[in-house]
Amino acid sequence: MDRIIHKELVNWKNKPNRKPLLVQGARQVGKTYAIKAFGKSDFSQCIYLNFDENPEYKDFFKNTKEVSRIITNIELAFGVKIEPENTLLFFDEIQECNEALNTLKYFYENHPEYYVCCAGSLLGVALSRGNSFPVGKVDFCTMYPLTFEEFLQATDLKLFTYYQKIERIEPIPSLFFNQLEEKFKIYILTGGMPEAILTYTTTKNTEQVQTVLQNILRAYSLDFSKYSSNKDVVKILHIWNSIPSQLAKENKKFLYQTVKSGARAREYEDALNWLVNAGLVYKIYRSNKPAFPVSAYDDLNAFKIYLLDVGLLRRFANLDPSIVLNGHSLYSEFKGSLIENYVLQSLLSQTEEIPRYWTSENTAEVDFMLPYKNEIIPIEVKSGENVKSKSLSIYRKNYEPRISLRFSLKNLNFDDGLLNIPLFLVDKTFHLLEKL
Repeated sequence: MDRIIHKELVNWKNKPNRKPLLVQGARQVGKTYAIKAFGKSDFSQCIYLNFDENPEYKDFFKNTKEVSRIITNIELAFGVKIEPENTLLFFDEIQECNEALNTLKYFYENHPEYYVCCAGSLLGVALSRGNSFPVGKVDFCTMYPLTFEEFLQATDLKLFTYYQKIERIEPIPSLFFNQLEEKFKIYILTGGMPEAILTYTTTKNTEQVQTVLQNILRAYSLDFSKYSSNKDVVKILHIWNSIPSQLAKENKKFLYQTVKSGARAREYEDALNWLVNAGLVYKIYRSNKPAFPVSAYDDLNAFKIYLLDVGLLRRFANLDPSIVLNGHSLYSEFKGSLIENYVLQSLLSQTEEIPRYWTSENTAEVDFMLPYKNEIIPIEVKSGENVKSKSLSIYRKNYEPRISLRFSLKNLNFDDGLLNIPLFLVDKTFHLLEKL
């Protein structure tokens, strides 16, 4: 599977003032595969050290911070000669070796000629502890589950080629519209986890996809006890298990009472932050006002949480594959939460800006607010063809944005400041905004 992140990795390689790179992302989104593929295609050799699978590699970093000695040890262990300009050093599961994390500072300061790329499934959790982390000495990027566009490339090259050629804001012919919608339904079924997509494309067996997704969810739960403190494990599990219930409410604002009767923020805040740092959930704040700087208007007591992947959310909520594949029930089940989750994960894969949401005295709610250049764009997510929106109308009347966005099953068009983007085209949001 070709991944979008490959372009970011190539750009990092060609940066004039390159630093060691930390690739963040949740477990099983494909980090190891993508970085190894980069090492194979863009370097003569890739030296792979996995600190979880081979704990003995930690010894290379425990007794010295001198890069030349570390390189010598790696050469002896692998029986190779490391030529800096032709070799990618890939440190995987680096959160398991704090000494290796700290050594990145010396790679950058003393030997910047080496290409060092690191990844970790729970790297965000490790970094949040602040253990001698080399601040300012590393570059970052985040890897997400496959987007719908990447899914198309992996499953239907002909349709993917057409998708890539969509450049203008004009209606899509019904022949292609219908094909893309059918593929979109399958994507909501599988989500963007590589193993789930591979399983479906090779077997077409939805029960096997169900098993794959359940195993991933189970693996995440096992990580809670392995990588968090004993006092937080139960609280993390309570929050984790409450996610489907949180999103099934008409008002999706996160409520600690939904986690456990009598639960309070101060008791569960650290557990929720653990899930955020692990890349398993996204936390979206309510904004009091669409203005810059965006963070200055965050209501820190009002937020929603979403899961990292729409396929995992569907499985977590026990929504049967038939709901997704048959008719339009997909768009009405679960209060439209699947589609909102899909839209959010697509937007996050395109921008570093974190969306917010907006409400007005319990009479209106806009699903997302997206910072874009010097504007804040309101976004309404519609799960089907019914696109009437009182909330978006109220927002537009109050703030008069130049552009508003609506994601729905209506065709692509721009009218009276409102850009309607079909749900299967969310990955092209920023490309289409450039046309306005």
